[in-house]
Amino acid sequence: MHGPASPGWLLVALCAATGAYCLLRMRSTVEEQRRAAGGEALMGFGMAAMAVPAAVFSPPPWAWPLYATVFGAAALRALWSARTDAHHLHHLVGASAMVYMALAMAASPGHHAGHGSSSGLPPVTGMLLLYFTGYVLLSGVRLIPAAAGGGGAVGWGDRPELARACRLSMGIAMVAMLITL
Repeated sequence: MHGPASPGWLLVALCAATGAYCLLRMRSTVEEQRRAAGGEALMGFGMAAMAVPAAVFSPPPWAWPLYATVFGAAALRALWSARTDAHHLHHLVGASAMVYMALAMAASPGHHAGHGSSSGLPPVTGMLLLYFTGYVLLSGVRLIPAAAGGGGAVGWGDRPELARACRLSMGIAMVAMLITL
């Protein structure tokens, strides 16, 4: 993504750490945790790769269509999974947003997508910003009671408050990436 290098590296670190924790969650004994964690790990690492500052590394032209293909497949999987679990609708929106950002970056290599046009914020970017801003606010509210509650000895992969914190951080990262688009 385009933008200053220091915030870009912080975004890379946040997304990579979130992806790494999601990989730990894949070792959970709870099947639902394992299923959700795989898609979230893909999102975390994909967002980290896309957030590397352009001044440091400019991906080759074939990388953006590759991102679009990978996240398009993730969106199709989320759509299929949404038949039985509504949480996967969020994964569908997230993967679709990644496809959108990859296509926008492919269409404007070396430039800020959407900048230079007199039309202002593209409608799709605006809708995604609204969605993810709402998601971040709702996730933050849901996290507050979880932090106050106590619990028994639970493995790292089964801590619901950490899973919520990871989802919150990925939502914040998505907002940051969409703003720079």
